[in-house]
Amino acid sequence: MKILLTAVNAKYIHSNLAVYSIRANAGEYRDEIELAEYTINQYVEDILQDIYKKKPDLIAFSCYIWNIRHIRELVGELRKVLPNVPIWLGGPEASYDAKGLLENYPEVTGVLVGEGEESFYELCKYYDGKLENLADVKGIVYRENDKIIEKPFELVKDLSSLKFAYEDFQDFQHKIIYYESSRGCPFSCSYCLSSIDKSVRFRDLELVKRELQTFIDAGVPQVKFVDRTFNCKVSHAMEIWNYIHEHDNGITNFHFEIAADLITDEELELFAKMRPGLIQLEIGVQSTNEETICEIRRKMNFSKVAERVTRIKNLGGIHQHLDLIAGLPNENYESFGKSFDDVFALRPEQLQLGFLKVLKGSYMYENREAYGLIYRSEPPYEVFSTKWIPYDEMIRLKGIEQIVELYYNSHQYDRTLQEVFMREKSAFEFFESFADDYRAKGYHLVNHSRKEKYYILKDFLERRHPEKSEYYWNILKEEFNSREVRKIK
Repeated sequence: MKILLTAVNAKYIHSNLAVYSIRANAGEYRDEIELAEYTINQYVEDILQDIYKKKPDLIAFSCYIWNIRHIRELVGELRKVLPNVPIWLGGPEASYDAKGLLENYPEVTGVLVGEGEESFYELCKYYDGKLENLADVKGIVYRENDKIIEKPFELVKDLSSLKFAYEDFQDFQHKIIYYESSRGCPFSCSYCLSSIDKSVRFRDLELVKRELQTFIDAGVPQVKFVDRTFNCKVSHAMEIWNYIHEHDNGITNFHFEIAADLITDEELELFAKMRPGLIQLEIGVQSTNEETICEIRRKMNFSKVAERVTRIKNLGGIHQHLDLIAGLPNENYESFGKSFDDVFALRPEQLQLGFLKVLKGSYMYENREAYGLIYRSEPPYEVFSTKWIPYDEMIRLKGIEQIVELYYNSHQYDRTLQEVFMREKSAFEFFESFADDYRAKGYHLVNHSRKEKYYILKDFLERRHPEKSEYYWNILKEEFNSREVRKIK
């Protein structure tokens, strides 16, 4: 039996932990499973041809909001060229609408819901004839005599029982490796699917250390932990951070999603000893509006967050990525602007302005009418407007997001912007004005060269601060020329 586990990633540098873990835990079927990773930037026709040439007996897709449209199209075409091959879907975008998928897409054989390792192993046994009935497989939704049958799933109770997902790192020289030391999240944020599973389970630390050592020995460029709140258990986090510090190979970078207000003084002392670039931290702030924080059922002390982020920044060498979400309840345009200024004042290395995604299965989805949420019908289900923010203001925020990405997060204009923000009262108002000007001139419709983007900023600053125009232009020229020299070298 030839089994094909298929992932359609957002970018080439990404990999799909789920398919690697499912293969590793497929028991005697491990060697019968082939992994196929593609990207959403590839043509569906090319992916279709490649899958067809592999001649699988069973196909399974890992589904997320960024790839489900690709996969739905692929499944429809695959059914035409491989009419007798079972096609199964799994992953969060399939799990929380399994019945709807089966009702709307007759080409789909069934859906694996919840955590897939144990369910997929049982599914393999069924197709191998070792299980008599499909009903004996836990955690699946499937058709039987024109009826949709739902078999409840069980969480993997002992995370340490799962086999290590990876074997060969040759294919990861230019990719991010994803790793988990825990599953579940202790928090109940209403916009997030992770809040559904509050039973945080941890992998044995000695096992984690052995697995991390394989990454270190292989010299992989980056390991990204997918633990939803990595530092929710201090002892667990400290042990891992101590290990990667003590066994640092000078190459590998480790990425963690954390709650900054949970960082202890002991952890800060350890961070101070680490090699610059050893770790990077992603911190979800989302909003600093207390009414919003309360409504989304999030636990966060922003004063503590700000204090910890500042202390980490002062250590130097630790990249911090802070997130905001536009479109949350009780957050209007002005309130979001304040949240933006609050977070920007911390000067993170990256400030991500994201937009609420109304995910099926989330508390936000269940309360979409009460919040007046108007959003895209198709993935990524991004919000258009809310009771508090109309669509025209959301469009302005989209413009601000673009400018922040182009000019702040790119780090090509750091010296210039540093000077600018010494004189600006509100970073939000600056980016707002720049974004409005940028769109009024139609710049957002064109891909500009790096040189053109320098001149666009120059033009805006000349009109905004005419008295400082020559000063800013001299800094911009220095920044541009220094980057060109580095590029040549």
